[in-house]
Amino acid sequence: MAASRPLVTVYDEKGQSTGKSVLLPAVFRAPIRTDIVNFVHDQMRRNKRQAHAVSTKAGEQTSAQSWGTGRAVARIPRVRGGGTHRSGQGAFGNMCRGGRMYAPLKVWRKWHRKINLKQRRYALISAIAASGVPSLVLAKGHSIETVPEIPLVLSDKLQDLKKTKEAVAVLRKVGAWSDILKVYASKHTRAGVGKMRNRRTVMKRGPVIIYDKDNGVKKAFRNIPGVSLLSVERLNLLRMAPGGHVGRFVIWTESAFKKLDAIYGTWSKKSQEKVDFNLPQPMMTNSDLGRLLKAFEIQSVLRPPIKRQARRKVKKNPLKNIALMSRLNPYAAVQKRQTLLKQLKGRRTGTTTETKAAARKERTHESVRAKRLTGVNLVKKTKTQKDATTKKTTTVTTKTTVSTKSS
Repeated sequence: MAASRPLVTVYDEKGQSTGKSVLLPAVFRAPIRTDIVNFVHDQMRRNKRQAHAVSTKAGEQTSAQSWGTGRAVARIPRVRGGGTHRSGQGAFGNMCRGGRMYAPLKVWRKWHRKINLKQRRYALISAIAASGVPSLVLAKGHSIETVPEIPLVLSDKLQDLKKTKEAVAVLRKVGAWSDILKVYASKHTRAGVGKMRNRRTVMKRGPVIIYDKDNGVKKAFRNIPGVSLLSVERLNLLRMAPGGHVGRFVIWTESAFKKLDAIYGTWSKKSQEKVDFNLPQPMMTNSDLGRLLKAFEIQSVLRPPIKRQARRKVKKNPLKNIALMSRLNPYAAVQKRQTLLKQLKGRRTGTTTETKAAARKERTHESVRAKRLTGVNLVKKTKTQKDATTKKTTTVTTKTTVSTKSS
């Protein structure tokens, strides 16, 4: 995007074009690696931390001993003594009220991080390149609709400003004041404990002004909320990509803009200020995926799109679908026909399967009723009962035989 416009117009403090153009530095065509920017920003943020820790005695300044097992309570050490609610309470453990924390903080923790020099440079170059892409600047949340051009380059008269009202007038003329109004509107109370630690309010970030020589520009802009000021020779990633997000709105002075090639070099020429340093090579010459896919060279070798939609096949149950069953078993239609004919024949004669079942049921009921009337015991006998009845019958028979003999 930036590579398609090799010249950048220089504007004066009134927002009018001076008629001069500056070559776009090669750093604006460098690859934008948001992953490296995010990583380096995170590591740099750690280097401002101060060592802090808890007291070595905290949570363990009590006499406590475990009650052991067998008392249906946890084996955590408990405060000794009696006569107060504190006695018997758990102590020492991180799960106990008034106990020490888990892994208490020590001042010899590894607070700071070393960052590779090449990674730091790559991250800063990516942040500079992203500041020249209007879509990324808008995505960052800056209001640049009234700005004439991105990247915005102003004449070196900006460096000679000494009054804040002059700085405000310049920002109004170049269309950057809407971004400052957005900063004013974003001021709100900080969420968290910081509101009680002398940092009560927070607000968004506005534009960053990058200059070559400070002839009063810092004093002019320092009282405007959201504005950051950086020297082109001492650029800071924490200011160029706050929060680890690329795309900050940058206002360059002409001399600072021209110095970028000397500081960061190009792909063919090494940097004059950094030892043995060239711009990082992009992995792709054109990373615009949309343009690549629409290119004639790619479109000409692609097959035409498949426009017919493959409908989802509904799986049918052959037990319910006779057409599918006849495909699986051709004799199924004949069997079904025969069963239907049987049912129809039964309906004509009055003997269907239902009537047969009802008649069978009726017969069983009649037989049971007849047996009850004749006095037959319908209850099933157990084995012992059967044996007892057989013994009785044998004794009766023997008695009758003896009586007949005696007579």
